[in-house]
Amino acid sequence: MRLWHFWLNSFILASQYNPPRFVESLMLTLAIAMLAVATILPDRPYWVLVLSLVVGASISILVREAIAPSYQSRITKLTALLLLFISFYGFVDLIQTVN
Repeated sequence: MRLWHFWLNSFILASQYNPPRFVESLMLTLAIAMLAVATILPDRPYWVLVLSLVVGASISILVREAIAPSYQSRITKLTALLLLFISFYGFVDLIQTVN
């Protein structure tokens, strides 16, 4: 029980310290979990959800870095742009498989 209390307090502290980064991390974590589900059950809605979460997190990261750059701004922006391009490529691929 003490372990759960520690994790809950850490979770609350992380969400209060930097809310945008917490939401981005949560979105990317959910995208990774849904990617695992999508590889097991290759249905189209799972892939759309994964790609949507990644696009949302990437755009959020780019906006946050434009407003308040961090000490590793260049690497963060490059990674966000890479994830964004890969996601758009995934959407295009999904659209082509439907037609």
